[in-house]
Amino acid sequence: MNIIADNTIPYLKGVIEPIAHVTYLNSGQFTADAVREADVLIVRSVDKCSREILEGSRVKLITTATIGFDHIDTAYCEEAGIRWTNAPGCNAESVAEYLLASLFVLSLRTGESLQGKTIGIIGVGHVGKAVEKLCRSVGMHILKNDPPRAEAEGDEGFVSLQTIAEESDIITMHTPLTKTGKHPTYHLADKAFFQSLQKQPWLINAARGAIFDTMALLEAKKVGKVGQLIIDCWENEPRINSELLHLSAIATPHIAGFSADGKANATRMCLEEISRFFKVTIDRLSAVSPAPPRNPVIDLKTFSSDRIEKAIFSSFNPEQIDALLRANPEKFEWFRANYSYPREFTAYQIINATKEEQALLQEIGFQV
Repeated sequence: MNIIADNTIPYLKGVIEPIAHVTYLNSGQFTADAVREADVLIVRSVDKCSREILEGSRVKLITTATIGFDHIDTAYCEEAGIRWTNAPGCNAESVAEYLLASLFVLSLRTGESLQGKTIGIIGVGHVGKAVEKLCRSVGMHILKNDPPRAEAEGDEGFVSLQTIAEESDIITMHTPLTKTGKHPTYHLADKAFFQSLQKQPWLINAARGAIFDTMALLEAKKVGKVGQLIIDCWENEPRINSELLHLSAIATPHIAGFSADGKANATRMCLEEISRFFKVTIDRLSAVSPAPPRNPVIDLKTFSSDRIEKAIFSSFNPEQIDALLRANPEKFEWFRANYSYPREFTAYQIINATKEEQALLQEIGFQV
């Protein structure tokens, strides 16, 4: 088996080599000539799998270590008989924990408690459900908007986009990026949506940049229709809008889903699909696992105040990568490629917590 893989996919090297010849490429090296003799491609979102690259190749399977798959020409794959798979849910917990950590940063900055706030979640799939769980755990009221799920399951439990706009203190989007179909999401948050906002909500984009119309968002921010901005996903990445960077309270280089745990999940899902598709056994699959954190025990006695928040920041604090991006926005893709993947809450043990703290920290994923 001949495999071409992106050389930045974690925990992959050495795992599949016993049963395949593997060539590792940088994202810019995925060309028609490079993939012509490949049976399998293992890619990231920056690796474009277009008709121009795939046509004339012997590629039978494309696995992407990402939730999104808009970098794959799925129509051509269907036409050419190429199977493709993504990794749904692989980094759902990572994105949800990024969001909670970011909200706690803003809560401490502004002095506004998250408890009792209404968060509108647009797109309630793997990620949206994980966000719902964490936000509910810290006492937030949840509004959910997901037209495809509402159509399949019934309207109960779901609200309209208009209700989200009118009633939410915080709005977060977790949809795929689509331009066609019954429910396209490209520029879902457009001028009309921003104008309909009633409570100057905090807005979060940790899904896909083009779900927000950047120009409309900037205008809405300037006229006071929106409050704090948490932006991880940007239109036209890696050439991000400098004005939006300046106006965002938290700005990160599309790393919300970049936990070590999520990366391992995605790599494992790619390899499991190769195993199923070619009916081969990958003996080293158990090696696809992140290392333990450098400091796996979090002692709440070390914090004199805000102990829950600081326990979360011990796992991940968005302010660190935020500062780096603001200082060097032109290094957007470099920050992504060289990011030090944090471990998720479940990798940490909490000690010296009160019973109330124990209950909450355990509910959001920590070992207690």
